[in-house]
Amino acid sequence: MQPIDGALVRATFVNVSKRERASIPVPDLDLDWSRLEYLGWRDPKRPRVGFVVAEVDGEHVGVALQRTEASARTRPQCSWCEDVSLPNDVVSFNARRAGDAGRKGDSVSTLVCAAFECPVNVRTPPATRPAGFDVETSTARRIAALVAHVEGFVRVVRDGR
Repeated sequence: MQPIDGALVRATFVNVSKRERASIPVPDLDLDWSRLEYLGWRDPKRPRVGFVVAEVDGEHVGVALQRTEASARTRPQCSWCEDVSLPNDVVSFNARRAGDAGRKGDSVSTLVCAAFECPVNVRTPPATRPAGFDVETSTARRIAALVAHVEGFVRVVRDGR
């Protein structure tokens, strides 16, 4: 992901009003951007609210998320990093679609790591590896899949359909 500065973070959000955009807390941006496929954080004052900024079609696009009340009967798998042995929680988030669809109440849901740990998860090699397992190739595939999943979700929210 290409670095983004604090002044631009709020401007990237496509599914919030101007008033909501102004209240988005900007996280610390002193990060290793080469190890991020997206920027994700939770609102410290409203723990059910999360934010994601990803690069889609050559530009940064931000999406506001709301944690849902839904709870799974079994441990869910993150839809973005698809890690089956996560050390962290996976929760359901709802995102209002951008534009007219969102104003009419249309939204989309996804299961995501609760604190948006996916970039770390895809870089963590599995604890057990069969003989000949190529860690670098596996990691590259997992990173590519994460990018595709995040971009797909953000496109659905951004395009409002």
